[in-house]
Amino acid sequence: MNRQAQAVVLLLLGGAVVRASVTDLYLRYVKEGLRPFLIAAGLLLIVAAVMTLWYELRPAARVAVPAGSPDVAGDVPAGGPGNAGHGPAVAGSEHDGHGHGHHEPRVGWLLILPVLGLLLVAPPALGSYAAGQAGTALASQQQSDYPPLPDGDPVQVSVLDYASRALFDKGASIGGRRVMLTGFVAAGPDGQPILARMVMSCCAADGRPVKLGLTGDVPAGLANDTWIEVTGRYSDRLGRDPVNDAEIPFIEVESWRQVPTPRRQYE
Repeated sequence: MNRQAQAVVLLLLGGAVVRASVTDLYLRYVKEGLRPFLIAAGLLLIVAAVMTLWYELRPAARVAVPAGSPDVAGDVPAGGPGNAGHGPAVAGSEHDGHGHGHHEPRVGWLLILPVLGLLLVAPPALGSYAAGQAGTALASQQQSDYPPLPDGDPVQVSVLDYASRALFDKGASIGGRRVMLTGFVAAGPDGQPILARMVMSCCAADGRPVKLGLTGDVPAGLANDTWIEVTGRYSDRLGRDPVNDAEIPFIEVESWRQVPTPRRQYE
């Protein structure tokens, strides 16, 4: 891979990053607050690629030879001092004067793969399969000091907030309030559907599922990764996650409805 090819790959990579950053595609990989940094990184890659192409494609500068100066071909041995017998060394060539060409490592072509992934085959956000392969994120004891729920009936809370209050606060901060949660359907340890939502600290690589068991009016006949909105109340029932043996809280479902996939799929 020569310098021009490197610049083209760099230009494509920067363009793919900027394209993903100005749309909602980047939300499949990182948190929303990282958008400015992604845009800045993509623009920096584009600038670096353009500058490299300009440097490589600019016309070669001509060197003026003063009158009376020794002619290179006649007065200087071929190849210059210390290089007699090997022919003249041409500035800017990719040869070292011994017939050997200099090439960058071919592994650089692998940079084209993330470009194709972002432009052509963008993978979906983590869903039910990832939730089934990882243990619930609520596996460590936390301080059970939660503020009261906001006003409203039902009050809209995140799956993580409800699960934390139900598991570590024993539902004390929920009381008899009705709550409304949004998540996707996944298969539970007993084959019954559960409500799940992926949470991440930085990017999709550290995504972990938060799982909720469902009791009461349990949704039936829905495929995995179907997004639903559940309205219900606190349940003191607990289950066990077979992946990491952590406790899974439940919610008493009063009603539910199918909803479109939200713009922000991670919590």
